[in-house]
Amino acid sequence: MQLSPSAHTDTFCRDSLPPDALWPELSFTLPGLRYPARLNAAAELLDATGDARGGGRPCLLAADGDGWSYGDLIRISNQVARVLTEELGLVPGNRVLLRGPNNPWLAACWLGVLKAGGVAVTTMALLRAGELSTIGQVARPRLALCDHRFTADLEAADVPDLRIVGYGDAGAEEDLTRRAARMPGGFEAVATAADDVAMIAFTSGTTGRPK
Repeated sequence: MQLSPSAHTDTFCRDSLPPDALWPELSFTLPGLRYPARLNAAAELLDATGDARGGGRPCLLAADGDGWSYGDLIRISNQVARVLTEELGLVPGNRVLLRGPNNPWLAACWLGVLKAGGVAVTTMALLRAGELSTIGQVARPRLALCDHRFTADLEAADVPDLRIVGYGDAGAEEDLTRRAARMPGGFEAVATAADDVAMIAFTSGTTGRPK
């Protein structure tokens, strides 16, 4: 299959795709599937929706009652993207492992990674060190954004050259929560190609090549 020019500086994901002969036939003939050549998924899913519905509209509600509006999520995901690119050296195509329970901050991390042109390596919070180690071998992330309560197993996984940045502990100086709060709330999302890999998902202990 002929792919469009990638926006990824780190070409790991495209280099890891299966041979053309193993690809299914992909058809995007329906009007809703005719994507532009350049498309940042986070900007389309979040920013465009916030523009259409209003930044003050409720977007996320956590189990503890903490609610975020579309404007909140746009701003904080932009701040996360700034930390990734300006402080942590992320370039488009780098994989970023995400670990934590479902809450607004995990969503902000995921969307911030996509806005920065990174590839989100999503993992279930219940996975343990052995499973995380396998994921590290497959996806080869060099950065992880991890809920500060869930770092022990990720550290025990001993993924080579993996830098772990915690979030959710506002009292820790290097915590992503504090670092993001110091950043401006605007960010121009990377114009990734519509067929660039944006996410590698792992939902169990069974892993394979990136998809």
